[in-house]
Amino acid sequence: MFRLSVAIALSLISITACGRSAPPSAAPAAPAQNASAQANKPATAQSAPQTAEIEQATASQETTSEGATEDRGDAALERLAALPADQQLPAGKWKAGTNYTPLVPAQPTNVAPGKVEVVEVFWYGCPHCNALEPFIQSWVKNKPEYVELVRVPVMWGPVHRAHAKLFYILRAVNRPDLDQKVFDTIHKDGNMLVSNDEQVTRKMQLDFLKANGVSVDDFNRAWDSFTVSTGLQRAEQLTERYKVNGVPQVIINGKYSTEVGMAGGPGQLLQLINDLAASEKQRR
Repeated sequence: MFRLSVAIALSLISITACGRSAPPSAAPAAPAQNASAQANKPATAQSAPQTAEIEQATASQETTSEGATEDRGDAALERLAALPADQQLPAGKWKAGTNYTPLVPAQPTNVAPGKVEVVEVFWYGCPHCNALEPFIQSWVKNKPEYVELVRVPVMWGPVHRAHAKLFYILRAVNRPDLDQKVFDTIHKDGNMLVSNDEQVTRKMQLDFLKANGVSVDDFNRAWDSFTVSTGLQRAEQLTERYKVNGVPQVIINGKYSTEVGMAGGPGQLLQLINDLAASEKQRR
């Protein structure tokens, strides 16, 4: 969404989510070997407005100015009122409109019959997605068998798109295990793995994958592949379909949207996901 220095990323790590307040821009083009140094440069007068936007947008969940007020106001209440009673969780533990938002109309899912889809919309560059990642990985190992996690990289601007491409390249070369390494490279090492120059971005990401055992040929095939292109198109569609204004955002079975702040914390978020998924399973 914007240029993140290591200092900014670390200062925001305890806040619950990242969001979209303005079209993002990538870091200036620079030789790949200088990526870390570029990321650690102090903010200049030109980047000061971006820093202010970061601080404002991440006050709780990072949200876009477009449609955010409507989602929290009358339109949200109308959606809640329109939701049939049997599609809401029993009152008590979780409250519709507080802990989760029902989506009206519900959106189509893309999982096998009998499965409950859980979509996590995220961004590698988001410190809050980074903070949630260990919880997600732990939950994946213990989640109900009928739950299928679908991870979707958000597609707001050039930086997000470049990171989304890396996400799908990792799938194309059968290395989804490198997700955590990408987070660490960005948030611990200060290398954003992206530049304003696409060729520099390509070299940065190639160098990263080569250092982690992926061949140049496999990377090049994936970079230009139909599979990666199709993944990016679907991520674009889902970002628009779910009107994603902040990440991490979780959508359960196309019917409910929630995030860390609404749930009350990472642990509560995972329990809420399980409860909503179980409720959906029972209705089948």
